[in-house]
Amino acid sequence: KKVVLECGGKSPQIVMADAADKLESIAENLAGAAFWNMGQNCTCGSRILVQSSIKDQFIELLAKAAKQWTVGQPTDPDSKLGPLIEASALTRVLSAIDQAKKDGAFVVSGGAQVMKETGGWFVEPTIIANVDPSSAIAQDEIFGPVVAVISFDTEEEAVRIANDSSYGLAATLFTNDVNVAIRVARQIQAGTVAVNGYGEGDITTPFGGYKTSGFGGYDKGVEAFDQYTQLKTIYISLDLNG
Repeated sequence: KKVVLECGGKSPQIVMADAADKLESIAENLAGAAFWNMGQNCTCGSRILVQSSIKDQFIELLAKAAKQWTVGQPTDPDSKLGPLIEASALTRVLSAIDQAKKDGAFVVSGGAQVMKETGGWFVEPTIIANVDPSSAIAQDEIFGPVVAVISFDTEEEAVRIANDSSYGLAATLFTNDVNVAIRVARQIQAGTVAVNGYGEGDITTPFGGYKTSGFGGYDKGVEAFDQYTQLKTIYISLDLNG
C-alpha cells in the first residue's frame, strides 16, 4: 500500500540581531507561533534561536507577549488558550518542563498547571530559557504551550542548531538583510521556511517535511496530485511497417 505521512516537528524560529528594531513585533509573532492551539500544532514554533547580543531584551519582550495569551474556558471569547486534548498530554507537557529544569534550564514564565478545580487539562503558556540545544526540551516535540529559547553567536551556529534535529517540517527566520534571508533559508533543512513572519504557506504551496517530519508526498500545491495519480507511458508507432 502507498503511504503518505505528515508527521511532527520541532520548528526553529531564528531571530538575527540585525532585526533588533522589530523585536517587539517579532516577540508577539513568535508567542503566537508557540502557543496557538495550545502548541498542539505540527509546525509549532517550539524552538526560538536568538542571537546572543539581543537575547535578554528578546526574552523580556517574549514574556510580555506571553501574558496576552490568557488561559480560560474555550467557550469564553476572551480565552486564548484552552485545555490540552487529554490527560496524557498534560502529564507529558508537565514532565517535559520538569525535565528541562533538571537539565539546567529555567522557567521564565508559566510552567504550571492551572484551573485544576475545573477538571480540565490547562497549562500556562511557558517560556524556558538557558536551554542546551542537545537537551530533551530542545529535541523532543512537546505538543503543548512550551517554547525553548536557545542563544547563538554566529549565522553558521544558528544554522547548525536549527538543523540539529530529527525533524524538518517548518522554520522561520527574522532578519533585515535579504542576503542573510536567502542564504540561511536555503541551508535550513525544512519543507517550509518563512521569512519575517511565522507561516505554513497557503493552498498553492507544497506542504511536507524533511527527515522524520514526513514521507511519501506533499499536501497542497500541484505537488499534492502526485499522491493520487499514477503515471503511464503510451508509445504509438506511426509506421506499422517500420
